[in-house]
Formats: sequence, C-alpha cells, structure tokens
Amino acid sequence: MASAEQKMSRIQLTAMVVGGMVGAGIFSLPRTFANATGPVGAIIAWGIAGGGMYMLARVFQALAERKPDLDAGVFAYAKAGFGDYPGFLSAFGYWIGSCIGNVSYWVLIKSTLGAFFPVFGDGNTVTAILVASVGIWLFHFLILRGVQQAAAINSIVTVAKIIPILTFIGLLVFSFRLDLFQANLYGGDLTGSIFEQVRATMLVTVFVFLGIEGASVYSRFAKKRSDVGAATIAGFIGVTGLMVLVTMLPYAVLPRAEIASMRQPSMAAVLEAVVGPWGAIFISVGLVVSVLGAYLAWSLICAEVLFTAAKTKDMPKLFATENENKVPAAALWLTNGIVQLFVISTYFSQDAFALMLNLTSAVSLIPYLFVAAYGLMLSRRGETYEVRPEERRRDLLVASIAVIYSLFMIWAGGIKFIVLSAVLYAPGTALYVWSRREQNETVFRASDWVIFALVSAAALVGLYGLVSGSITI
Repeated sequence: MASAEQKMSRIQLTAMVVGGMVGAGIFSLPRTFANATGPVGAIIAWGIAGGGMYMLARVFQALAERKPDLDAGVFAYAKAGFGDYPGFLSAFGYWIGSCIGNVSYWVLIKSTLGAFFPVFGDGNTVTAILVASVGIWLFHFLILRGVQQAAAINSIVTVAKIIPILTFIGLLVFSFRLDLFQANLYGGDLTGSIFEQVRATMLVTVFVFLGIEGASVYSRFAKKRSDVGAATIAGFIGVTGLMVLVTMLPYAVLPRAEIASMRQPSMAAVLEAVVGPWGAIFISVGLVVSVLGAYLAWSLICAEVLFTAAKTKDMPKLFATENENKVPAAALWLTNGIVQLFVISTYFSQDAFALMLNLTSAVSLIPYLFVAAYGLMLSRRGETYEVRPEERRRDLLVASIAVIYSLFMIWAGGIKFIVLSAVLYAPGTALYVWSRREQNETVFRASDWVIFALVSAAALVGLYGLVSGSITI
C-alpha cells in the first residue's frame, strides 16, 4: 500500500492521462490523416474513435468505482473476468505495447532533429540510435530516484508541452481559408471510398488515445478513488479536442497532397509553411518537450504494470521488488532493456515511426478489449449493482459499445499487425510459465491450451511472413 506521502492528487492523475496521451502521435496527425483522407473522412474517423474511446473511458470510470480492490486496472480486469492466462496476456500485451510506444517517441525525436541535423536522418540512423540509447538510461536513473519526483516533473512538463499545440491551433485558425478547406473536403485526388479512407486512419487514432487509462494504472497512488474516474474523463475530453483541431485545421491552410508529402513531425512542417522557419523550430522544441514528458509518463506506467502483475503473481516475483525509493527497480530494468532492443531494431525498418505506431496500437487493443468485456460481464450479471442499481442499464449500453468498438479496431488494423502482435505474445508466455512454476501451479487449463495454440499459430504465420518477405517492416 502506498504511503500517504506517495499519494497522487486529482491534478497529478489528470496529468498522467494528458501526459500519456499527448506525446508523439499528436505531432504526426496532419500528414498521417492527409495521407489517408480529407476533412469529411477525418471527422468521421474522429467520431468513431472519439465515441468508442469515450465509452471505454466510461468503462474505466465505472470499474474504478465498482471494483476499487482491482488496482492497475488494465490487466487486473482481464484476470478477474476471464482467468489467469488471459489476465497475463492482457498484462503482457499492455506492457510490451507500451514499451514499443516508448520506442516511437525516440524515433520521432531523432526524426525531428534530422530536419536540422541530417546525421539523425528519419530517426533510425546509427547516430540516432546511439543518442536515443543514452536518453533511455538517463530517464531510467531519474525514475529510480522516486515515483513522486518523476510524477511531479511530469505535471510540469504536461503544462509546458500544451503551449506549442495551442499556439499552432491559434495561428491556423487565424490563417483559415475556406476555399482550401472545401477543395480538400473529400480528399481531392484520393482514390477509394470514404469507408476505406476512414479505415486507413484507425490504428493512428488508437495510438493517440493510448494513455487514457493512465490514472487507472496508477490507482493505488490516488488520494481518493473517485479521482481516478474524474481524471480519466477530464483528460480524455481535453486531449480529444486538441487532436481534432490539429487534424482538421491544416486542411484549411494547405492542399491535402502537400500536407501528405511532408516529413514527420508534420505539425512543424505545416506551421513552417504558414509562418516561416521559426514555426518549425517552435513546434520542434515543443515536440521534444512533449515527447520526453510522454516518455517519462509511459516509463512509469510500464514499470507499474509489470510490478503490479508480479505482486498478484501473474509475473515472476522478481519484478515485484522495489528499491529504497519505492520504485519497482527490476520491472524498470526489464522495461528499458526491451525498449533498448526495439530501438536497435529500428535500424532495419523502412519506416520506423509508422511501424512502431501501428504495432503499439495493435498490441494494446487486446487489453482494451478485455477491459470492455469485463465491464459488459459485470453489468449483464448485475454484479456490484446492489449499490446504485439504476446505473446498470446505462453501463450495459456503454460497455457493449466499447466491446464493439474494440473488435472493429482490431479488424480495421488488418491481419499484418495481428500476426506481428502474436510474434510478441507467444514467446512472452515464457514469463507466465516461469510465474506458474514459482507457485507450483498447473501452467495451463484446457481453455488456456486453446488460447496458447491460437496465439502460437498466429505467431508462426507472422514469422513465415517476415522470413518470406510477404510481411515487411
């Protein structure tokens, strides 16, 4: 149990949500959306993503209030509802997805610097990898000094990184041209139906919403349990508004094709086209602050998920150890070791940022699906609804929509990222086997063998695709 001095206020919990959500993704939105669609498709995509993620946020809020004993909610809900192995898969998927997301932050930072210093290229040159590696371990030792210190820094950084985004929005509103916006409305010369255009944006919308559960993951540190749900909803509403404006306004200042051809971070390139070179520098500085802040938030979340999973015996007990500052040190070492390996792997990728973005989204959708399904299970059974029974029908509807949304997003992402996710899930099961043997427990039940067989089969398909070249990274 966290001591009183380690407790987090509602503002700090909200900063964890905003800090996790406002990271690399928001600075890449103009080009990412312009590559796929125009304003009509974009607003439909945000309607689907925003509506689905809002329902998921409401599920997190309801579960935080109705199941206060389940800390680090994301994987705890999967275990409570569906058993030990599904709970492990949820914990592992959330953790490994977060690690990959952290890699995308370093890639985008180096890509940003590459616009001014060519030695960094698109973020995956040898120099970029070496500099990112130094950054990984500097943050590692900062976090080892204490969660509260890191959380306080995150709160300050969260405020600092919002300023460039608000400035970008204000300048583009002032430069708004209705004729350009109308010309871009349906994507101009883009082929494919609106549905196909919208589908092409789905994984990026998942990526930019990752972090919505930041307060839930750190619920054991909350001063009041009700603050967890309030922080989740407040952070979601604020960040969603920012992301929609960052996506839509560039269509009113530049042709869609020009936006689509810009290098990442495209927000910097858009502002440079509007106000001159200082705009790119201003946004680039804001991006570095933003992404480093998001990296700090997600490093905390990664270690916390692994630590809590070990405390509940879903991961090997080694990762439940803490140092003298109450930081889950072993969990942090493994997390940053994995991040380091993925950073090195970006050298072999054609588009490292896009790969890490899409893979993070695909891996993270499985834990989100488990959360939504558990909320649906509780409301259908009426469990915990002895108190405030009038909320049951509402929660049933919310959870049902969240389940449908999660399944749709998994489908929209495509088979490529499903099998690549399995390539990570299958070997990760070794941690589950290690944990079960520590407890002298049967490793798999009959249903678990079926799940493991499906995951392994998908992993083999993914490996074959990588080796044969039918799947490229």
